[in-house]
Amino acid sequence: MKDLVFKLIDNEIKRQTEGLELIPSENYVSKEVLEAMGSVLTNKYSEGYPSFEGVPGWTEDEISEKVLPNYRYYGGQTNVDRIERLAIDRACKLFHADHANVQPHSGANANEAVYFSWLEPGDKVLAMNLGHGGHLTHGSPVTRSAHIYEFIPYGTDKTGDIDYDEMEKLALAEDIKLLLVGYSAFMKIPDFERVAKIREKAEKKWGHEILLMADMAHVAGLIAAGVHPNPLDYGFNVMTTTTHKTLRGPRGGLILTKGKVSSPLKAVKSKSLESIPTLIDKAVFPGTQGGPLEHVIAAKAVAFGEALKPDFKTYAKNIVKNAKKLSEELKKRDFVLQGGGTENHLILINIMESFGINGKMYEKALDMIGLTLNANALPGDTGGAFKPNGVRLGTPAITTRGLGEKEMAKLASWMEQVAKICQKAKTEAKLKDYEKELDELHQEVTAVAITFPLPTA
Repeated sequence: MKDLVFKLIDNEIKRQTEGLELIPSENYVSKEVLEAMGSVLTNKYSEGYPSFEGVPGWTEDEISEKVLPNYRYYGGQTNVDRIERLAIDRACKLFHADHANVQPHSGANANEAVYFSWLEPGDKVLAMNLGHGGHLTHGSPVTRSAHIYEFIPYGTDKTGDIDYDEMEKLALAEDIKLLLVGYSAFMKIPDFERVAKIREKAEKKWGHEILLMADMAHVAGLIAAGVHPNPLDYGFNVMTTTTHKTLRGPRGGLILTKGKVSSPLKAVKSKSLESIPTLIDKAVFPGTQGGPLEHVIAAKAVAFGEALKPDFKTYAKNIVKNAKKLSEELKKRDFVLQGGGTENHLILINIMESFGINGKMYEKALDMIGLTLNANALPGDTGGAFKPNGVRLGTPAITTRGLGEKEMAKLASWMEQVAKICQKAKTEAKLKDYEKELDELHQEVTAVAITFPLPTA
């Protein structure tokens, strides 16, 4: 008899199949990615690193055939070494990097490793304000890193774009060691060139190197496909990302660097931006993590290989097309969008201003019809963390399933109908009084969803 866990997994397959995923940080992996992640590689311990010789540079056949001395603490590494080297090589090709660390278990782990590699306790970091679209790991007081380093927040302006004037003013007023561009709810394309110039001015002011870091977890797939600028092409030293979201791989982290690659077992002679690849390798292992998850690294390698193919570029373009079309359809129906719309895959709705309801109630009501998104705070939000005035949604997952611009109007229509039901219900508790209407909408959603199967179906 199968464990009850498998019954719940089957329930989740049904939920995903019959609903539509609008959370912008979620996606669906391919059968091949899922197969690699569920492989016997989960049995292998591989603390340390493979050789970095010829990566990037060699052909994939050379990488997959040659056995080289490694930087591991266990034997039996012949196959995992070559898999990890393939993952590194493909990541470097995708993102124009000199080196890649594919071992971080998550985006949060990747960010912590970068901080640990460069900063000393008490050092100052300039990063986006969480309330303006930043991420927890960029200085939220509930995180460990915020207790170790001093985070100074910059915000967004009235258009929803980064307030670059404020960023520059703060960079010249505070002796920062790291300048970070990254976000979890930001709909514009950052001006990486301007940020790099701000870093240059700050370095002249303070007389020391400042690490320029981009956390592109949300838009990494768009960057890989060439439909969004790459910060590494504009003088950034480090780029972190998750490997799911728009990149459509397994849940995990990735750190991409510019600089000189050297042995992670040898001491770095001087702490400099040139040595950042090795400093980060040391910060990941043994600095902040133990053994890598080689089954996940294999799945990352498969996903990176998929992202190098021409059809991934088409997919990324369609993500943006769908997001812009959905934005247009929502605005037609009186939804108030933060920043007026989107330039990437992500949409932030001021649902309180639009329909007088809080984001958590709207999230719950949409869940009841099979549309999944998340409540999200807005700049200056007074609703609190659990009843914010906004909701966040995006198009990566539905684009993977094949929905196109013509389906965006239907999505917007369902969202409008649910918003009006919420207006009538007034409270979450009263939504049960409208179960019949919500169930009818759920049937409509399911009828559409099942015509766009999951990639793993």
